[in-house]
Amino acid sequence: MSATAAAAACSRALGAPRQAAGVAQQRHRPSAAQQRRGNRQAALASASTSEEVTIRRRPPHGIEAQGCGPVDFKVPLGEGMAEDNQPRNILEEIVWHKAIEVDRWRERVPLARVIMAAKVSPQPRDFIGAIQAATQRTGKPGLIAEVKKASPSKGVIQPNFDPVKIAQAYERGGAACLSVLTDAKFFQGSFENLTAIRDAGVQCPLLCKEFVVEAYQVFKARASGADAILLIAAVLPNSDMSYLIKAARSVGLQCLIEVHTIAELERVLALDKLEGCMLGINNRDLQTFKVDLANTKEIMESPAGKQVLERGLVMAGESAIFTPDDVAFVQAAGCSAILVGESIVKQGDPEAAVKTLLELH
Repeated sequence: MSATAAAAACSRALGAPRQAAGVAQQRHRPSAAQQRRGNRQAALASASTSEEVTIRRRPPHGIEAQGCGPVDFKVPLGEGMAEDNQPRNILEEIVWHKAIEVDRWRERVPLARVIMAAKVSPQPRDFIGAIQAATQRTGKPGLIAEVKKASPSKGVIQPNFDPVKIAQAYERGGAACLSVLTDAKFFQGSFENLTAIRDAGVQCPLLCKEFVVEAYQVFKARASGADAILLIAAVLPNSDMSYLIKAARSVGLQCLIEVHTIAELERVLALDKLEGCMLGINNRDLQTFKVDLANTKEIMESPAGKQVLERGLVMAGESAIFTPDDVAFVQAAGCSAILVGESIVKQGDPEAAVKTLLELH
């Protein structure tokens, strides 16, 4: 089969949805119980646990400059439009840049070639199974340790960054899986780091921590050695989520679906199929980027959280986990996995940091 035919066949099989000009996130009417939490929500003064935050996938009035040979062609915007074209939070800024970045990748390496590379990659490892096995072995939540140099909120976290050495130290310390940041602009990561870790012989399954907006990224992740891919509910409506899960399954990838609010979790649980998927609660407020560990407890105590446990889905607590007490807190809330980056990657001895966090000494 030719590269062009392979791409066409993949597109037909996956049933690609139309690309919308913006994300029309599904809204949920708060229940009476959620309304009674109004005082806490007012204090947060931003994205509450009962509502979704709409992440626009691109500037509503289009980009202001188009490449035209050696110069950029400027498109003047009307009064008030330029201000509306500014990203409202860091996640929106990342997503807008990611769309441009994917276009550039596609120009250099066509989709069909990336799909072929993904399909001939070595057999993927069982990411979710590794987490479950670690939990059974230690009685602690399975740790997804993050290989992370920097973040938009903290800047450079680990100046002496060696992704392979850090990954190997995490594995020796007892991490079940690894998360590898691949975003270059905002996190100083790369897909090359993902490949280098896999090629170095690290046995832990690898999550590609990418801000996915297109299937191209899913196939690029598998071709680079990933065993799982991150999908963010705040960025993806269910139609796109279903399509990307299907794309992931077509090359053997599992999915970590990240939510921030009860409403997002309710929406994700309404997806037709979640086989090969686990869930994660990010405790970071998307408007302020502040973290609150209580977010995990509140979401897991909701009817949607109880449904997660009833359905036997693996749930990870993400962000704001720094101590063994934090680990115990999210485990008591119902999380059988944790994703931790900053608190362990910034340590001089990542192996010891993992053991200390999980109390494995």
